Amino acid sequence: MKKYQLMDWPTFILALIVLLAVVLPLILFQEASSEIIMDLNGFVTNQLGTAYLAIGLVIFIYCLYLAFGKYGGIKLGHSDDKPEFNTLSWAAMLFCAGIGSSILYWGIIEWAYYYDSPPFHISPRSEEAINYAASYGIFHWGPLAWSIYVLPALPIAYALFIKNENIIRISHACRPLLGKYTDSWLGKIIDVLFIFGLLGGAGTTLGLATPMIAEGVSVLTGVNSEALWLRILILLLSTIIFAFSSYTGIKKGIKKLSDINIWLTFILLAFVFIVGPTVFIMETTLSSLGLIFRDFFRMATWLEPFGGYNDIEETNFPQSWTVFYWAWWLVYSPFVGLFIARISKGRTIKEVILGTIIYGTLGCTLFFGILGNFGLWLELSGTFSVTEVLKEQSGPAAIMSILSQLPMSNIAIIIFVLTAIIYLSTTFDSGSYILAGATQKKIDGEPYRFNRLFWAFALSFIPLALLIISGNDSLTLLQTASIVSGAPLIIIFIILMVSFMKTLSSDRIKLEERSRLFKEKERKTLSIRYAKDDRWWE
Repeated sequence: MKKYQLMDWPTFILALIVLLAVVLPLILFQEASSEIIMDLNGFVTNQLGTAYLAIGLVIFIYCLYLAFGKYGGIKLGHSDDKPEFNTLSWAAMLFCAGIGSSILYWGIIEWAYYYDSPPFHISPRSEEAINYAASYGIFHWGPLAWSIYVLPALPIAYALFIKNENIIRISHACRPLLGKYTDSWLGKIIDVLFIFGLLGGAGTTLGLATPMIAEGVSVLTGVNSEALWLRILILLLSTIIFAFSSYTGIKKGIKKLSDINIWLTFILLAFVFIVGPTVFIMETTLSSLGLIFRDFFRMATWLEPFGGYNDIEETNFPQSWTVFYWAWWLVYSPFVGLFIARISKGRTIKEVILGTIIYGTLGCTLFFGILGNFGLWLELSGTFSVTEVLKEQSGPAAIMSILSQLPMSNIAIIIFVLTAIIYLSTTFDSGSYILAGATQKKIDGEPYRFNRLFWAFALSFIPLALLIISGNDSLTLLQTASIVSGAPLIIIFIILMVSFMKTLSSDRIKLEERSRLFKEKERKTLSIRYAKDDRWWE
């Protein structure tokens, strides 16, 4: 055991106990587990919906304040450090870690849910409903989502690259506020809640992606997509890929896999954009961005408070969608944020915040704008009824039906399935890497390989259980898993924001002195270079 002296065994064992305490009842007591999860969902969405939307808006404003305020120019590293990764690879890794294969699911099909059940009590299938159907997905995957992701990156990157503390744990980022309690049971609980949240979010992502990939395999091979053995096989294959990637490390595994995935994404999106209704896609996407800009704060705060009063229908739209998404971003954000921190050495706070928000939003806009609007065009033009397939069959079946309308559809589906598998892998190789770091006192270069490998397989436990108990109608249960597991993180995020501001405030004089010395050194370097240039000119 001396070989693994950096392991935080109490946190590791406690997290394992929590994992087993969730997974075993899900498998052994399936019906009762489903009822309990749905009851928890009702409590959380009805009582904490306001808290979820409020924390999302607060985090967005907080991140913009940091980016454009007096701390935005702080470099995460030494003053003369250069970024560890080039911008394309950095953007690819943070994007792939942040969205996973879920973007392929929702990017194509989310509009169809809003088309028939629009927000703001709008008439279904009306022109206004169509406008919001094309826009709401981009909003849900836009700046607010990515600001939630980037927040945890800032205090961890600050500790890693400015204070040289090789710790990637959420509890450590809360130290300025928690003080000595960080190393006590309270710190352990915070880390375990982060791990539990990520495992719940993983259940949603893998649980949605696996049936979608199975449907693609079914279209190509004729195998029954609802066969449990096929879905388990896909889950196992994806787990092996991201376990291997995590085992080989960031530069050899995660970076290369992310680069491959970005190029596959470009090929898929460019193909659909060129052979699909190009003008419709461009016009609808631009109009959607305008609508989001106009209604941004309304969409970010609407909770249907008057539903059920004065004969106003209660649709539960914000609880089913916006609250769900904010909960999903919260459960993933500690891991995505920690991963963004790990790859952001040499960049300023402003670069990390704006880069994450801009690149993340741009990537998601392309998915919804191209793939989603292609499906919407099929529906509106009468070429193919996506909503009918969605009602009569399932989301994965509707997705594959949309892709089947493309020229050379089998090639498009092959690229889509490969992209989905690799997106799944790039999300969870990053996740297992960070989970390993969260269960160690410190990291010496990278977390232990056995630890990374263990969490890679552990990430598949909950989705496997959810697949077994939820059957074909899994969407509601999967959304509920995210909402429930994300609730404790609201408090942790408040602690994070206060702690980081306290850190920056207490280090302000040191940071100003560091900046002054760097500028002075830069001026001397420039003077020497110019003097050499003058002598060379002579």
